[in-house]
Amino acid sequence: MGDHVFSPDALYRHLLAHPRPAGFVVAYSGGMDSHVLLDALVRLRARLGVPVQAVHVNHGLQPAAAAWQTHCAGVCHALCVTLATLEVDAAPLRGESPEAAARAARYTALAGWLPPGHCLLTAQHQDDQAETVLLQLARGSGVHGLAAMPDSTGFGAGRLLRPLLGFSRQHLQRYAQSQQLCWVEDPSNADTAYTRNFLRHRVLDVLRERWPRVSDSLSRSAAHQAEAAQLLDTLADLDLVALDGGEGTLRVSGLQGLSPARQRNVLRRWLRGSTGTAPSRAVLVRILHDLPGSRPDAEPCVRWGAFELRRYRDRLHLLRRANTPAPAQTLHWSLDAPLVLPDGSVLQVIPARGQGIRQGVLAGGVRVGWRQGGERCRPAGRRHHHELRKLFQEGGIPPWERARTPLIFIDDALAAVAGLWVCEPFQARADEAGMQVCWKKA
Repeated sequence: MGDHVFSPDALYRHLLAHPRPAGFVVAYSGGMDSHVLLDALVRLRARLGVPVQAVHVNHGLQPAAAAWQTHCAGVCHALCVTLATLEVDAAPLRGESPEAAARAARYTALAGWLPPGHCLLTAQHQDDQAETVLLQLARGSGVHGLAAMPDSTGFGAGRLLRPLLGFSRQHLQRYAQSQQLCWVEDPSNADTAYTRNFLRHRVLDVLRERWPRVSDSLSRSAAHQAEAAQLLDTLADLDLVALDGGEGTLRVSGLQGLSPARQRNVLRRWLRGSTGTAPSRAVLVRILHDLPGSRPDAEPCVRWGAFELRRYRDRLHLLRRANTPAPAQTLHWSLDAPLVLPDGSVLQVIPARGQGIRQGVLAGGVRVGWRQGGERCRPAGRRHHHELRKLFQEGGIPPWERARTPLIFIDDALAAVAGLWVCEPFQARADEAGMQVCWKKA
């Protein structure tokens, strides 16, 4: 990796190894690394056969931010490259790392802006990769974290490509000097109060005194970890097929049949795919301790961040944490438009002859409420009334769903349980116009 000299030809060979996009976009900060990438890409413009443009993210964190944006506009004008500018609020939340906040704001803005089918090129290089590996080691990360930054990944409506990971900062600097490029220097890059700068100036420089090619070695280790992570994901995908409980759930009995390592591996894969990130090892330990071995009548729950994992019968259910409506709360619904409920879910009605609630009893609208206990319903086609509690149990409705399932009342009588049952005598007959109440969960 480290023996390659950077050049437009070297960049071209790397780009050819990936599917041709609708266009290339360079994430251009004005610094040396992204200027090298932009300059080399412009020299390849005719050979690439697709549009080349740049995008600059103004974080507004430095006094010189406006001057950097002006510099980027001038460079792009000289290169005949269209420049888009995005402004973001990169101020960190309480307890959040300034670096993490700026990175999150930048990538969120770029992902939302990237045109469909385009490829965003970022200028992280081999030394950046080495810093990432050390940072993940310090955090105690597993193979996915130690794989550091991927060379290519899906991003927004297109892809993100990091074509400089095989080149060191020194290689890029030689190219910049040979082409007499002019770039801006961010003074915060020298501040070792920031974690990456500490690794760059206080750790990697010392390691290079003993191992001059340490960045190359750490980057190779990241590649090995990425390969191992891919194999673990392949195994997890096989296990997920076997554990599929339907409707996005996992079978607990199947999970218990795996070794502890495979249990953790498949849970990480499942949760990462559903939430975008894998929970910490401590959360995984809680999940495997609290959920699989719980009593059948228990209602175990493990919460982290915006999510929670619950068990019901032989299934694990992953849920986004939501506000449960107060039992005494009621809402009037005129039925002429969808109704947004307090937890973000939505009620709507669909005309259906011979199905749903008889249209003739809906003229004055309905009242929407939630369980307070003791409600009874005689589902259409049954001879007797039943407590909702029994109907929910019979229908296999998880306990946490029962409290948030909307109830439809007409003149204080329970007429329907949204998405589940219509109660007699409100059921539309075969020859009557009806309205089905549909509940779209948040």
